[in-house]
Amino acid sequence: MGAAKTRHAVVIVGGGPTGLMLAGELALAGIDVAIVERRANQELAGSRAGGLHARAIEALDQRGIADRFLSQGQTHQIVHFHMITLDISDFPTRHNYLLGLWQNHIERILAEWVAELKVPIYRRREVTDIAQDDTGVDVALSDGQSLRAEYLVGCDGGRSVIRKAAGIAFPGWDPTTSWLIAEVETTEEPKWGFHQDAFGTHGIGRTENGGARVVLTERDVGSTSEPTMRDVSEALIAVYGTDYGIHSPTWISRFTDMTRQAAAYRERRVLLAGDAAHVHPPMGGQGLNTGVQDAVNLGWKLAQVVKLISPESLLDSYHAERFPVAARVLRNTMAQVALRRRDERSKALGDTVSELLGMDEPRRRLAAEISGLDIHYDLGEGHKLLGRRMPDLDLVTANGPLRVFALLHDARPVLLNLGAPGGLDITPWADRVQFVAAEYDGPWELPVLGAVAAPDAVLIRPDGYVAWVGDLTQPGLADALTTWFGPPAAA
Repeated sequence: MGAAKTRHAVVIVGGGPTGLMLAGELALAGIDVAIVERRANQELAGSRAGGLHARAIEALDQRGIADRFLSQGQTHQIVHFHMITLDISDFPTRHNYLLGLWQNHIERILAEWVAELKVPIYRRREVTDIAQDDTGVDVALSDGQSLRAEYLVGCDGGRSVIRKAAGIAFPGWDPTTSWLIAEVETTEEPKWGFHQDAFGTHGIGRTENGGARVVLTERDVGSTSEPTMRDVSEALIAVYGTDYGIHSPTWISRFTDMTRQAAAYRERRVLLAGDAAHVHPPMGGQGLNTGVQDAVNLGWKLAQVVKLISPESLLDSYHAERFPVAARVLRNTMAQVALRRRDERSKALGDTVSELLGMDEPRRRLAAEISGLDIHYDLGEGHKLLGRRMPDLDLVTANGPLRVFALLHDARPVLLNLGAPGGLDITPWADRVQFVAAEYDGPWELPVLGAVAAPDAVLIRPDGYVAWVGDLTQPGLADALTTWFGPPAAA
């Protein structure tokens, strides 16, 4: 007989930004969650991805932790598409900017939050096998230990062991371009900024510690070997005529424009989030942000299913809502790669796109897509707010002024009554849904759509999206409450 299995309600494989965010979401809901992470600690070699977009910052603000990130980074009221700068200073959000903050800091701050929430992390371990049955998943670890979980979530990156073990297909497009990336010291002053030649776009920027971050378009695609300093040196000489005396590397890697998406985000009791569910080139800095938002969409739903508040079918809405969002990210990153080609036809197309993005309407639409502010979950016909992010309004309540996002700090749903008092009754759901009566007399404005009619009442999900919009006659409210937050409690 083997050793007894350690049990958790949910086991997350992978302690990167997506896994950490999901762990935090589940812990807020009181779920017994644990992370399996192969690294000994949260440190990353190199700075990796850089930047949090507006909607991801809003998600962190909804949990009351955005300031931890904002205090460590720099804000820029722009996003980029194909190296074209798009102004977002006129977007209707408190966070109308990109936060420049490298992934090593993002992970560190998330890990501190998760530690405060007492989430255990099994470090220096990898998953070697999984086996699921009708009641849960057995997880075999590389140290011989076994875990038993009701649900297992793979947040273990593009080469996801969990996705492969669950037999989930990963269709998409093979790479056409590859890039070398390295963080190194130099003995000579490099040519900072971007440089273009017949093979593509190259760039050298400064790292936080004064070194150089080098990104070079490779002439050949398909190498699967780990890149070396010699590879970087030779590529620099080929592009710049010198390697600037590079030495002391902290990180050398290779990435491509391979673009794939999991055919399903769920296979019974195994789910996928982040890069395990979707990989694409890093144009626009959307990958980390998409993963964090996957976690915020999944966390409260999984918590309700584990608590037996909601049926397991609620988890189907995770794939239904998040798959189209990532599919759009895949599409716009593929378009950006296509525009980077150096042939004359691609240049002509790039010029046309640049002209279009100089106009307000195309700029707003594409910038809202990249920043995540235009996400619209299909929750049926109705008010324009339905299925969209709830604006962070400054409310007036009986207890004083209050921001909408402050109501979401505990990741609990909210029914916000902005009309006459006394007309809404959610007694059968009072143990699950906060009821808040408030006043707001300012404009209601959404990115891209502009002004929308002020509602009398809105039902806000824990992820900050509007699940019902109505008035004091309550049509559809009981159905929306049941759909998202379980059947009414017995009298």
